[in-house]
Amino acid sequence: MHELKHECGVAALYHLPSLEISPLVPGNDIKNTSRLIPRMLLDLQNRGQLAAGMSTLHPNREQILDTYKEIGLVAEAFRLNHPGKAESILKEHCGHAAIGHVRYATCGPNTRRYAQPFEREHGCKWKWFCFAFNGQLANFKQLKDELLANNDYHLTRDNDTEVIMHSIARELTGETPPDLVKVFANLSKKFDGAYNIVFLDALGRMVVMRDPKGIRPMCIAQSGPLFAAASESVALANLGFTEIRSLEPGEMALVQDGLVSFHRFAPKQPTAHCFFEWIYFANVASTLDDRSVYLSRSALGKELAQQEREMNRVPIDSDTIVVPVPDTGKAAADAMAHELGLPSVEGLMRNRYVGRTFIEGANRLDKVRLKYTPLREVLNGKRVLLIEDTIVRSTTLKSLLGHLRERGGAREVHVRVACPPIVAPCFYGIDMSTVTELFAPKFMKGKMPTREEQQRMADELGADSLAYLPLTSLARCIDLPVSSLCQACVTGEYPTPTGERLYQLSLKNVEGNGRTYEMGGCEPQKKSEFEPTKVR
Repeated sequence: MHELKHECGVAALYHLPSLEISPLVPGNDIKNTSRLIPRMLLDLQNRGQLAAGMSTLHPNREQILDTYKEIGLVAEAFRLNHPGKAESILKEHCGHAAIGHVRYATCGPNTRRYAQPFEREHGCKWKWFCFAFNGQLANFKQLKDELLANNDYHLTRDNDTEVIMHSIARELTGETPPDLVKVFANLSKKFDGAYNIVFLDALGRMVVMRDPKGIRPMCIAQSGPLFAAASESVALANLGFTEIRSLEPGEMALVQDGLVSFHRFAPKQPTAHCFFEWIYFANVASTLDDRSVYLSRSALGKELAQQEREMNRVPIDSDTIVVPVPDTGKAAADAMAHELGLPSVEGLMRNRYVGRTFIEGANRLDKVRLKYTPLREVLNGKRVLLIEDTIVRSTTLKSLLGHLRERGGAREVHVRVACPPIVAPCFYGIDMSTVTELFAPKFMKGKMPTREEQQRMADELGADSLAYLPLTSLARCIDLPVSSLCQACVTGEYPTPTGERLYQLSLKNVEGNGRTYEMGGCEPQKKSEFEPTKVR
């Protein structure tokens, strides 16, 4: 899936008033709580690599709320490789509460102005707030048009984050601080899509919320006076938290008056957890909604092994090896190989030290050569079962297969995909918004490809054979009911009305060149010096 971009990630920390200082806070100083945010964002780096930032709260500072954000990886944005510069940033933005964000662009250019958190300054402290969010509003264009219908409104950025900011601001009108539970309850009636939000205002109130469908994950924990939240459990576990749970869909944590309380801001409804979180997006060390990411991927590998036995298309002998496409294919590959009694070997080594800017300017084949090194000593003359997490657009995989043969010397390459075919766009935050950009629908007539259709796909890619997992494998491997998962991209069945409408729009535009969000959502992204490629 190495053409598919990751999600955004959010984090939040709040040191409650207490005579006790959390041992997790550096220097035994409550104002240093915010220093933990970059550490958390490093663990969420898999979810976004374009920008990173944080907003902090310090009541005795002239800027009660202060926001720092920059383009680049977390280490680049916070200058972590330059201790003096990093110390200056963290000292200037110290505070006992903070929110953080790592960004992959959903819409809008890759510039600092679009980095999160967003901050809205105001002379009234309860109208002065900052927030960050993970997800995407499917009904962004409708909400944008409603705002602009009021001639007094002007949007300075063309993205759903600014629409959310103005929507929150409209709920904060009046002469007294409103009930934040009611604020987000009202917003939930207007928003359609995925929107996990961390919010902090100058009164010192914090909100951590998960959208009513639970499309994206949100984990929380508390240890003594320290409350924390993050898109994935690994960011909390690595700080030292042990009692970690997922927020329920439609649930919010509210920090107010020195206490943490939990509230339902939206009525219960059928959940739609994105299955991609387990099979690709999330850190393999995370546990989301009580389901281990690693064990889910391992279960997919076992299913691949069972299917391989049933197909009986490739000899299982000493000439056959299992090779994962690093890194998300490794757990499935290891499990598959173990079940089949075959070696799982790292025939492809990933170069982890090639910077993003350096490889983006290269063509597709050069990117593959820069990113992966095939080990000829491992691959030469072998029959390779190449394990991929999924295939979206296929262009990178096609180049990679040629790479395995030419430089690696593989005799045969058989692609096995630990996911069903991607047949429909995503309108909830994944980088695929049109049918035309997808690989599988060009070959398929039904919901699952026939053996003949899969062979035509293999021929197109330059593989000896190709096989996908069936639809039934996903829920079984994640160990959640089918009814609780969003599988729209593999079934074409969407969990929200706007998602369904955009899908129909995408089908009508199947011969066109425009992306669906150009007609019903985000405008096409402008290119920039930081990432000169299309994003979702």
